[in-house]
Amino acid sequence: MLFLVAFLCLDLAAEAAEPVLSVSIPQIQGRGVRSPLEGQTVTTTGVVSLATSLGFFMQDETGDGDEATSDGIYVHQGLMPWVTPGDRVRVQGVVNEYVPESSALARANPHTELTRVQVDILSSGPSLVPKRIMFPPAVEGDLERVEGMLVELPGLLTVTQNYFLGRYGQLTLAAGGRLMRPLSQFVAGSAEARALAAENARRRIVLDDGSSRQNPDPTPYPGSGGQVRVGDRVQSLLGVIDYGLSGNEGAGLTEYRLHPLTPPLFTRGNPRSELPPAPKGDLRIASFNLQNYFITLDRSGADCGPGASRNDCRGADSAMELQRQRTKIIHALVALSADVVGLLEVENRGNEAVQDLVAGLNERLGAGTYASVSLPEGGAGSDAIRSAMIYRPARVVPLGASVSDSRPVHNRPLLAQTLVAQGRRFNVIVAHFKSKGRCPSELGSLDGELGDGQGCWNARRVAQAQATRTFISAMQRRSGAQDVLLIGDLNAYAREAPVLELVHNGLVDQIARFDTKPYSYVFDGESGALDHALSNESLWPRIVSAGHWHINADEPVYLDYNLEFRQPACRSCAPDRYQPDPFRSSDHDPLYVDIRLR
Repeated sequence: MLFLVAFLCLDLAAEAAEPVLSVSIPQIQGRGVRSPLEGQTVTTTGVVSLATSLGFFMQDETGDGDEATSDGIYVHQGLMPWVTPGDRVRVQGVVNEYVPESSALARANPHTELTRVQVDILSSGPSLVPKRIMFPPAVEGDLERVEGMLVELPGLLTVTQNYFLGRYGQLTLAAGGRLMRPLSQFVAGSAEARALAAENARRRIVLDDGSSRQNPDPTPYPGSGGQVRVGDRVQSLLGVIDYGLSGNEGAGLTEYRLHPLTPPLFTRGNPRSELPPAPKGDLRIASFNLQNYFITLDRSGADCGPGASRNDCRGADSAMELQRQRTKIIHALVALSADVVGLLEVENRGNEAVQDLVAGLNERLGAGTYASVSLPEGGAGSDAIRSAMIYRPARVVPLGASVSDSRPVHNRPLLAQTLVAQGRRFNVIVAHFKSKGRCPSELGSLDGELGDGQGCWNARRVAQAQATRTFISAMQRRSGAQDVLLIGDLNAYAREAPVLELVHNGLVDQIARFDTKPYSYVFDGESGALDHALSNESLWPRIVSAGHWHINADEPVYLDYNLEFRQPACRSCAPDRYQPDPFRSSDHDPLYVDIRLR
């Protein structure tokens, strides 16, 4: 013990004897991404520009006149600061380059800060004049020059992601309108795709509430009607720039962020559509990913899926949550007014979950309005979720039993049903390809993350697309009907290899016919269509309309059916904003296809 104490005393003496440099904030920041004084103890002075929940930003009163060096810096205290904006302060601390997570992008853009600090308030300082900056910057990374500074971003910005608003107090904004997924428009690896990815990186910035609190109450940035939709707008922002996480701590993207000095005022740039466009043809066919509709509750002792395991329970975890989820889905299905609907992410437990939805629809619309196709010949597979199909018996008639393609290449078997309407026979096939998540652990796997934007398991999805082509041919021979409509969640954007495998071999992208920039999902601040409708050439001239009904992808998550992270389950969280309507009934937008039969 004496030995340890002696060394501790020596360490403290060495720390006390460490020289303290008196420098300006621009000298600390330097002209590069890392401070030339990293790791050294310094003293500096400045004026507090903004306080956060764990420290504050301060800025040199006059600056050094060098456009390559920032005049501001963050002071990390680890607790709520006692200083207020406008205080002139002297700070002694260690220069640190903070990296919020381990990605190469984060390591390349460390955030300069002062840690292990001693803060003295000297007096009231002068009013800081915000620096008016060009946004988007000409080159990605140019915002490093104003890291920690009070700035004004002139011009119109558009909300391009609201996923983390209720949970972490963040919105992703973009100059020049909504950001589109590069591979929804251009082929992977192309110069155009790379250029759009680089442009998207320059155009986006995260609006952050400056708090480390989760589920803040009140939820920041109330827009029209109390929520901000993707596509809404804000004119000019005043705040402090830093670099950090977009979303959950230790995971996800890192971005330049702006902590607003004054509350931003959002205007509705993307109004809700209470109803989808009215049907134009003789028949409407729809597809809807339900984001795990399970009637088996996710709670202790539950057995879900063919494996009868609680690990496979993915849906509501209480009867109240299930009722809320069911209500929203039924509202959406009623409004879609489709004659045939392919349903995805339904509990794989016989037909119980589907029949539950059919019962709810018939309670609203009248007995016998909807029915479910039979469980398919070939089985529903071993995954916890499956695809299903419902229809209006007064409008279409199933011809024989439904059929599945249960070959091992499919994670979830394709589901096909031959139908007859107004004397015309046709095939509807519902597909749900392998998702991009949970990458394989094997090094060098073709299904690994290859860095081309298509995500993990792309080779598997291509193989599933190839198998889908052969299954379509088999269904045409089996049914004697040439007309085929393939609908569902392919977990691939329009210009990714799995979709191209289909469209380069006889299928026609019907959504793309009617919408040049379709989307059904928002991920990492970029919009694109994962949910597709493709027909063969004999059917496509009869298709008169197709599109997505945007009731989910643009909506904040805190409107969904879940009860956690909101009052009353969480007393410190924001109030529950659930409404019994179709909005945020899932994370995917449903699609519709209108067909003229005669």
